[in-house]
Amino acid sequence: MEHACTVFSALSDPTRLRALVLMAREGELCVCEVTHALDIAQPKASKHLAALREAGLVRVRRDAQWMLYAIADDLSPWARTVVTAATDALTDDAVHQADLARLLGMTGRPSRYRAA
Repeated sequence: MEHACTVFSALSDPTRLRALVLMAREGELCVCEVTHALDIAQPKASKHLAALREAGLVRVRRDAQWMLYAIADDLSPWARTVVTAATDALTDDAVHQADLARLLGMTGRPSRYRAA
């Protein structure tokens, strides 16, 4: 029960949900991409990404100077269903569309073809 409460608590925050929907759409995102897309300060983005990581919803890896976040590969089936339902529900949302437009318009995004 505790894990379920942690997951639902993490998803209840609009900023974390917005970041998660972008990760579902784009795959790995670095902190700089999240800050740009959500139009928030880096410390705020890092705090929310840490909460998603602590809830087990996202994984993080370092690639040179980049900290890259993505939806966790090892989600339990019920958590995967919840994340999928949340991201599907928000794909056409106006806030998500604005976030995605900012992200896609960002210059200097890290290359996804670098070696890990």
